[in-house]
Amino acid sequence: MLLLNGKAVNIGHFPDNTLLIKEYVKTDHTEDRKAVITWKFENNEELSALIFLTKHLKSHGVEKVTLNMPYIPNARQDRVKSDEDVFTLKYFAEVINWLGFDCVKVLDPHSSVSEALFDHLIVCSSKPFVNQVIEKIADPELLLFYPDEGAMKRYSTYTDRPYAFGIKKRNWQTGKIEGLEVSGFTEYISGRNVLIVDDLCSKGGTFIHSAKKLKELNAAKIYLFVSHCENTILEGEVLSSGLIERVYTTDSLLTKTHEKIEVLKNEEY
Repeated sequence: MLLLNGKAVNIGHFPDNTLLIKEYVKTDHTEDRKAVITWKFENNEELSALIFLTKHLKSHGVEKVTLNMPYIPNARQDRVKSDEDVFTLKYFAEVINWLGFDCVKVLDPHSSVSEALFDHLIVCSSKPFVNQVIEKIADPELLLFYPDEGAMKRYSTYTDRPYAFGIKKRNWQTGKIEGLEVSGFTEYISGRNVLIVDDLCSKGGTFIHSAKKLKELNAAKIYLFVSHCENTILEGEVLSSGLIERVYTTDSLLTKTHEKIEVLKNEEY
């Protein structure tokens, strides 16, 4: 979904399925020669619409265009292992840079590679959302859990609460996670409620492995916060297993609803 200065952009199609975009340039764009485009990613076609819309605005005298892009499309393809792999994140970033945005605001990028590839990038932290979730759970003895060392290094500075973290056992031939070990303040887990914190959820296999291990260690209720949640969470076990009480996420990516998911609105977008 694309929004221009907070209003949804009308994106339709001609009979040949090419884009038909309606955005009439009004005085609110041209008086201060600034505009803000917000892109809440739903599909790759929106990139074409973004290109056309940005060029349209600049051709009508808008000099400074800010792009609010809380979720970075192609962020998963942040490295290549062979010549057959297409480095989509790199080339996507080149397109965004070519459009010449005044600044590009993102929320909790998947890796430092993303931060290095985009020009004029402003990174918004997920710390306010994590703190909001902690307040909602309202448990002074709540333990934080990070599924891997990367998440632990990224999020453990958000709060001074005790935490534990996972060490994944991955089958490098299949790429699948086959289990994990737990390190950190493991002696705090038994009998305590636990909040798992990470950046991205697809079907949630990592979080199921985490929850199973935490339950083995006698954790009480388990909650999950992810900055970006794909609609595919509905296809996995996260919501049906009974292991995780509630999932919290931002409105950066998820478009579907579920009674166990609470979406936290990002006021910056």
